Amino acid sequence: QVQLVESGGGLVRPGGSLRLSCVASGSDFRFYTMGWYRQAPGKVRELVATTSSGGTANYAESVEGRFTISRENAKNTVNLQMNTLRPEDTAVYYCNVANEMNPRLYNYWGQGTQVTVSS
Repeated sequence: QVQLVESGGGLVRPGGSLRLSCVASGSDFRFYTMGWYRQAPGKVRELVATTSSGGTANYAESVEGRFTISRENAKNTVNLQMNTLRPEDTAVYYCNVANEMNPRLYNYWGQGTQVTVSS
């Protein structure tokens, strides 16, 4: 059974930084894309950043240059370093892993972690 456990959310002032981490278990994730999505109140869930099994990163335009995604394959972990945070970054952040050969069948979500950017 695949499980994703997120950590690192919290309250931060505008301009501050946070680091999210997600540890995956229950499968071999070497051939999975790992990433982060977010959902703000009243809005649809949106992609923040993903990293492929080969290490190719993809970012939403709104976070490009401020957020950095990284993965540690030996630890089945994906991290999101968030710098220069803005109030509009406030959302629940969800970890996601998707098998690159069959992303519809093997696609898993974490429980979410709250990030609040406010003065």
